[in-house]
Amino acid sequence: MKNVRDYQKDLIADLKNPKEAAEYLNAALEEDDYRVFLIALRNVAEAQGSITELAKACKINRVSLYKMTSKNGNPSIDNVFKLIRCIGLNFALGEYKKKMTKRLGRAHT
Repeated sequence: MKNVRDYQKDLIADLKNPKEAAEYLNAALEEDDYRVFLIALRNVAEAQGSITELAKACKINRVSLYKMTSKNGNPSIDNVFKLIRCIGLNFALGEYKKKMTKRLGRAHT
């Protein structure tokens, strides 16, 4: 029988590296489903160690942290930014691949 590696354990181990975590979250943001990002954010949070300790450090209620990073979570932007900063990452925007200028009534540049 083949040795089967635990994907989730390996993922969490990789996400302890801030660069890996940032790339993982950015890849999740590229999906057109915010729930993918919330699940990715939970994985990055779990990589930090105890969710309870992380919640305390971020000054976010532990239950709220679990709920906000669930598939059906609906976190406030304030809590998302708090968590991202607490993890040691920042949030930056870049150009979206689809240009919105036509829909906004402006000519493409």
